[in-house]
Amino acid sequence: MSHKKRSKPKKQHKPHAKAAPAPESTAVRQPDWPIVILAGVGLLITGYLTGVAMMDTGAAFCGEGSGCDIVQSSRWATLLGLPIALWGFAVYFVIAATAWAMPPRLKRWRRLSFLALVGVAVSAYLTVTGIVYLDAVCAWCLASFATIAAIFVVTLLRRPDTAPGVPWTTWSANSLLTAAIVIAVLFVWQNDLLRPESPRLKALAEHLDDSGAKFYGTFWCPACQEQKRQFGSSADRLPYVECTPNGRGGARAEACDSRNITQYPTWIIDDSRFQGVMEPEELARLSGFPWGDGE
Repeated sequence: MSHKKRSKPKKQHKPHAKAAPAPESTAVRQPDWPIVILAGVGLLITGYLTGVAMMDTGAAFCGEGSGCDIVQSSRWATLLGLPIALWGFAVYFVIAATAWAMPPRLKRWRRLSFLALVGVAVSAYLTVTGIVYLDAVCAWCLASFATIAAIFVVTLLRRPDTAPGVPWTTWSANSLLTAAIVIAVLFVWQNDLLRPESPRLKALAEHLDDSGAKFYGTFWCPACQEQKRQFGSSADRLPYVECTPNGRGGARAEACDSRNITQYPTWIIDDSRFQGVMEPEELARLSGFPWGDGE
């Protein structure tokens, strides 16, 4: 009886697993050069204006009393104690970094379009504010406005077919609402609308008015704006006389000419003249108001 040898089962070799595809984050970068270049222009403009503001020097082509000088010296030129140009620099930097480093996919388009829209909205708000409140425009600011607007237009023109994953009208409405909220917060903050009225400052402003004191100034004068800001929500109670009711280039008010007002602001208290921004405590002393120690 013959015995057959059992053959040993052959080892089965598993095929080598294929390497997993590289994740999207490692995809070859394709910088969006038009946006990178435009953002670089914005960085140069806002970086220059930031340096000018921090060194407290005048910008090129902006003489004393020019529209640019008035805008850059106004209270609207700062936010949270920092030059507004520095905030613009930060926005341009994020735009440049996004256009340079992120893969050319939907997420990059969403971020660029959102940042550009907010930038356009804020620039438009600041430009209108300068025209309405200061009767002035800043050429450097307009250059930045044109740059961020160009970024926005270039981004929109290359909108992917699938962007942004929701109907175009819905995305537009949401983006515009966000931009409107940013502008509203900026307006409230820069105009001290959340600052409650101080009883002491209110009483001082009313006392100055009742005593016959006068505060001569202009709507476009940065120092006059600072003087009003000293009184916060009580600024409207001050005995203020507007010396240029017809605009910066218009005829001066007779009340200012008759008093020979040549500098702004000028206070006249008990027939004595005081020029420059006055602290509330000093105004109280000069007008005989009991300032005291309490609020």
